[in-house]
Amino acid sequence: MAAPMRRMYGLRLIREPLATTAMVAPKFQLRTPRDVFAMMAPFAQQEVAESFWALPLNTQHECVAPITITRGILNSSLVHPREVFRAMIAAGAASVVLCHNHPSGDPTPSPDDRIITEQLIVAGRLLDIPVLDHVIVGDGRYVSFSESGLL
Repeated sequence: MAAPMRRMYGLRLIREPLATTAMVAPKFQLRTPRDVFAMMAPFAQQEVAESFWALPLNTQHECVAPITITRGILNSSLVHPREVFRAMIAAGAASVVLCHNHPSGDPTPSPDDRIITEQLIVAGRLLDIPVLDHVIVGDGRYVSFSESGLL
């Protein structure tokens, strides 16, 4: 009787982009809030809850991919400067644009949006990673803190 054949198994680790990063063209240049809206609207439309992204920019204002900092509940998301800037330092960001969605469709900044933006601006100054804008995406429209004079 012949001896049974032994099968060899192996485990191979590969690095694949996340679904969210695959949607973004390499080094998407962000010069205006409209550019941020064009890049982030597809992400925001997929979310049923509030999500907060940080867009690390290089010195040419190019963003390779947005980084999801947090996903929250229907109308809020917990954001802390530590998580935002940990991700920006790891990404080698020269500056950052903040973005989040309002699932209600109304991109008007809430008082909490204003408070966290101010906290992130202060933290960015300390770390020499300036916050250039915070864009809130609603249903087919957006509000930019820089365009609105809130930055």
